[in-house]
Amino acid sequence: MRAQLAKALGGVRGMIEAAVPTIAFTGTYVVLDEIKPAVAAGVGAAVLLLAVRIAQRSNPQFVLNSLVGIAVAAFFALRSGKAEDAFLPGILLNAGYAAAMIFSIAVRWPVVGFIIGTVTGDPTAWRRDPGIVRLCSRLTWLLVVPCAARVAVQYPIYLADGDQSGLLGPAKIVMGWPLQVAALAAMVWLLARGRTPMERKEPA
Repeated sequence: MRAQLAKALGGVRGMIEAAVPTIAFTGTYVVLDEIKPAVAAGVGAAVLLLAVRIAQRSNPQFVLNSLVGIAVAAFFALRSGKAEDAFLPGILLNAGYAAAMIFSIAVRWPVVGFIIGTVTGDPTAWRRDPGIVRLCSRLTWLLVVPCAARVAVQYPIYLADGDQSGLLGPAKIVMGWPLQVAALAAMVWLLARGRTPMERKEPA
């Protein structure tokens, strides 16, 4: 379980690949105050990272995620002509994730349970144990917190008067993988307190 959660983050390299396009976009816009060069810098950084992955024949999953994200952000920014609109899709996505995970907890099908099911090979076996359902709910709440925090901080900045891209860029980076890593650490700590649902009992 702990290994699966760590793998889902993509390791240090995956975290860097997620942050670099945003850094390129924000840094270029702050320096040039032009949207098109900033978009080109962000997309170019993602494409370069993807090319490196392909050349090394390594898994491009996290670079592709980053490329799709920066492409959607670029569409929003270019359509409106406002750099801060590049950050709106991420805010909306985090709000959607938080809402979906809270709903999954409310109906007692917490999202983390499906991660467990993927590892064990039985997608719903964890539902038979009320204790595991409660544990999965707690773990899912720990995933909700970063998403809710990003929305709570970034959306008011987005709504503020004037160009807020200079604040939204650093906020997105600081509240991205660092918060996700903190959530993972909290999940590992919770799992370390007792038995986890990943252990299979061998037949007698």
